[in-house]
Amino acid sequence: MDLGDWLGRRARLSPDRVALYDVQHGMRPVSYGAWNQAAIRTAALLRQLGLERGERVAVLAYNCVPFLDIWFACGKLGAIMQPLNWRLTEAELLALLADATPSIFVYGPEFAPMAAALRPHAPSVRHWVALDAAALAHPRDTPLNARESCDEPVIPAQLAWDDPWVICYTGGTTGIPKGAILTHGNITFNAVNTVASWGLDAHDTAILNTPLFHTGGLNVFTAPLVLTGGTSIVCRGFDADQIYDLLATGQVTIFFGVPTMFLALQQHPRWATADFSHLKLVISGGAPCPAPIFEAFWQRGVDFKTGYGLTEAGPNTFWLPPADVRRKPGAVGFPLFFVETRITNAQNAPCAPDEVGELWIRGPHVCKGYWGRPTETAQAITPEGWLRTGDLALYDAEGYYTIVGRLKDVIISGGENIYPAEVESVLAAHPAIAEVCLIAAPDAKWGEVPVAIAVPLPGQSLDPEDLIAFAATRLARYKLPRRVIVHPAPLPKTAAGKLDKQALMRMYV
Repeated sequence: MDLGDWLGRRARLSPDRVALYDVQHGMRPVSYGAWNQAAIRTAALLRQLGLERGERVAVLAYNCVPFLDIWFACGKLGAIMQPLNWRLTEAELLALLADATPSIFVYGPEFAPMAAALRPHAPSVRHWVALDAAALAHPRDTPLNARESCDEPVIPAQLAWDDPWVICYTGGTTGIPKGAILTHGNITFNAVNTVASWGLDAHDTAILNTPLFHTGGLNVFTAPLVLTGGTSIVCRGFDADQIYDLLATGQVTIFFGVPTMFLALQQHPRWATADFSHLKLVISGGAPCPAPIFEAFWQRGVDFKTGYGLTEAGPNTFWLPPADVRRKPGAVGFPLFFVETRITNAQNAPCAPDEVGELWIRGPHVCKGYWGRPTETAQAITPEGWLRTGDLALYDAEGYYTIVGRLKDVIISGGENIYPAEVESVLAAHPAIAEVCLIAAPDAKWGEVPVAIAVPLPGQSLDPEDLIAFAATRLARYKLPRRVIVHPAPLPKTAAGKLDKQALMRMYV
């Protein structure tokens, strides 16, 4: 079956509906019919360059419409897209190229110098393709606009659900990231789960500004909106002013971001006057979201909620009904339509209600495994198909799930478990706090103790003792940070927008 021909199918059903707005070209509308034709020409060019089914296409570029053309062209051909994190160094990118051995390397104009530097050390790459003909890294590189002369028809490949479509790298902060193999079945069922459980439809429009090298950019809304015939507004990246401009048009109905993005929006001068009335869904993911961010949206009448996902599964996994957003603050809710979940203890036995354990997930949205890493795949996915997420969670007596934190981030102090997300949420409510992170420091008596790294709001001073006293009215004594370090700049982030705790550990422990 031609499972990868998403745009061909959608173009037959609704050719004239707007699929994309291209912000970089003055909000240029792109219909599904036009997008499908662009993807066909892109696929024809890639095939002309010798790309075979199952070969990899690496992409190093900021968000743009041609990036999306490449993704869906790979789907038509049965090729595998390898989106690359543009924040990585040359050495880190070379490690990923050695990992997936792509045959074609596509680069945006900003990364032509990087492409030139990578070229001598990437023997698997047969062809280098520039998204911008005016920014070739080498005279022999192929500009993407060469596709305009590719008029030959493309017959979509016959694929199985288990065939890979994307190698999406995990957002780890230590070692070489692992490439999660997202199959056509994984991406399809994530989209089905999302549309069926979140209530998306053809009238929905989302801002696409999370990086397309991350599963959030590809799969939170982008693929589900293609499935239902909705619209994505393609932005180069996150820009708070741009978001407020787009919200002011009244077109945006759904919005996804990570907590750092929502914090930036709330600290922006336009927050107080912004109109959120057109939004039916605002959801945070990627990292635990502090309670003050929720409360600020609720005060504006927005049913802001937290989601949960990971590269290896979806990423969409849970849904919290609107009626429960304020009644169950911080909960992620119930598993989506075709998702199974369980919480297990150290003996791999099911946990009781309100007992913290590791979250396991099973379903057709769970990845095939890690590219070229059978040992790590076997460690992460059980023979019965359960993905061991490494995340700590609990469910209450009513069946609502709440994510507590990462298994590896738990601070064990004097035998007591301290979950950083809980403490960070309390500290973030202090009126002088802009950002805060809890890390572990070794201690001769207690084994390890919590240490808070805090960033004050602009123009505010922060007294460490005052912050600890503030938290002492809300937290048990053993959870309180033993030290508060005032950090003078925004906290370091990973490529996925999460707090980079490893970087903070290197700085302060």
